[in-house]
Amino acid sequence: MNLVRSLSSKVDNQLRLRLPEFHSKLPALVELTRANKPIGIALLLWPTIGALWIASNGFPSFKLFFIFVIGTIVMRSAGCCVNDFADYRIDSKVGRTEGRPLATGVLKRKDAAYCFIALSLIGFILVLFTNKETILLSFGAVALVAIYPFMKRYTNLPQVVLGIAFSWGILMAFTAVTGGITQTALLLFIANVLWTVAYDTEYAIVDREFDIKIGVKSTAILFGDMDKLIIGSLQVMFIVSMWLAGGQLGFGIAYTISLLVASGLLAYQQFLIKDRLPGPCFTAFLNNNLVGAAIFTGILLSLL
Repeated sequence: MNLVRSLSSKVDNQLRLRLPEFHSKLPALVELTRANKPIGIALLLWPTIGALWIASNGFPSFKLFFIFVIGTIVMRSAGCCVNDFADYRIDSKVGRTEGRPLATGVLKRKDAAYCFIALSLIGFILVLFTNKETILLSFGAVALVAIYPFMKRYTNLPQVVLGIAFSWGILMAFTAVTGGITQTALLLFIANVLWTVAYDTEYAIVDREFDIKIGVKSTAILFGDMDKLIIGSLQVMFIVSMWLAGGQLGFGIAYTISLLVASGLLAYQQFLIKDRLPGPCFTAFLNNNLVGAAIFTGILLSLL
């Protein structure tokens, strides 16, 4: 009994010591996970829940809706943790990222590692309430999240890896509902990879000057003076792929209008990036939230 009391006292004392430490780090942890910058969540969420609606042929079950919304949020945050873990030295040399908590030393790399593990475990617990096929795919999702930040050191196409990571939820949505991956699921997956590469290249243009100096690779550097043309081509292929998917699903006028709205927004992005200025290019990147919202609205109206 005395041993139990002694252990209980020690645990209580450790908690009392660590709670103030955790509280002081909370603002930095919010910054680490980008909880204060939800654009990444939105760009990941629109295609994922769109696929969930399509796979369910209407409103999905509340259980699956909850799993995929919360799972998307925690895995995006986990991705931010491992990104900063990998880039803590690079971030300190880039104007846009020099204030991140690992770059400034407010948090340590172990904080980012613990945060990544904790968030990944939450995501895995959520996916356990789906089915075997989705659980198996979830291992691929974690692997993609973990390796993406390191790709910019080895390949000029890290945006492609990000595109696959950001599109993986589409496949998981279909397996969670149907137990398999259909032709439509694959078409939506390809379309989303194309879109992600396009908007993340816009994002990479913002940092291109810094990346060249420090030796970081990206599609923005690879494409060079052809960047605007290639971004535009990817955007066209994205819209065509989504139109083909809509045709397979028998979607009508509401979906067509949503694609026209999305096309107008993408054309506006071409105007924004015409001079390759960091500010307008970042605005173009943010504008993709509206693209995702427009297309999801078309899916929603088509399935009513």
